[in-house]
Amino acid sequence: MPIFDAPFDPARETALVTGAGNGIGRAVALALVGEGVRTVFADIKAETVAAAVAAAAQPGLAIPWVGDLALRAECDRLLADSRSALGLITHFVHSAAPPRREADHALAVTDDTWERMRAVNVDAGFHLGREVSRALIAAGVPGSMLYLTSLHAETPRNLPHYSTSKAALAMLVKEFAKTLGRYNIRVNALVPGAIAAGGFVADPTLARHIPLGRLGRSDDLAPLALAVLSNRISGYVTGAAIVIDGGISLTNWFDPPVLED
Repeated sequence: MPIFDAPFDPARETALVTGAGNGIGRAVALALVGEGVRTVFADIKAETVAAAVAAAAQPGLAIPWVGDLALRAECDRLLADSRSALGLITHFVHSAAPPRREADHALAVTDDTWERMRAVNVDAGFHLGREVSRALIAAGVPGSMLYLTSLHAETPRNLPHYSTSKAALAMLVKEFAKTLGRYNIRVNALVPGAIAAGGFVADPTLARHIPLGRLGRSDDLAPLALAVLSNRISGYVTGAAIVIDGGISLTNWFDPPVLED
């Protein structure tokens, strides 16, 4: 059998994807459904979730869910609804993140904006990942989890609430990977660069800083996301942070923020 045939077993494997209404999360969720994997599409806006589900190759495999992951009760509702729809969740992808505004630099970001970014990125990512893992451990079933971090987990972005939350996620991946490996639960990160999707409104002139000469697209991440999630393809990969950025991390393109007097 060719190595890339049947990366998933649709009879036994399922997925939960946060941030599945747009951008990278949507691309990954659609790709999973394309492989025959029953997948919960979770996001905060009903219209974007509905549009994503309608775009699926097999819409019957795409389960819509709408809620605010900044709230712990909503995270628990997502888990309960996903288990009701899927049974055991074997693959978890955390792509949800609040929108980012260039005005929210270190001297301007509000407490509410700071707390919401942390709540969705870090707190929800930890709680959902831990509960998915506990169910897998109890069932004695292998699984995999994938977190969308950022180049700015290591490089300032002029958006401290965003960059620090992504840095926390990067360490969470390592903590989970070290703890859960003994149960054959793999945990990895994808590290996007300038992807013109989701909460990032890209300036086209940014392409001049990218060795491959163009901004990224959500679909650029989906194939590798599936490969990393697949236990058949990446069964010996855990704790890894895989950069998909067209080479932009080879440059330093951000200037300090402009501060008002």
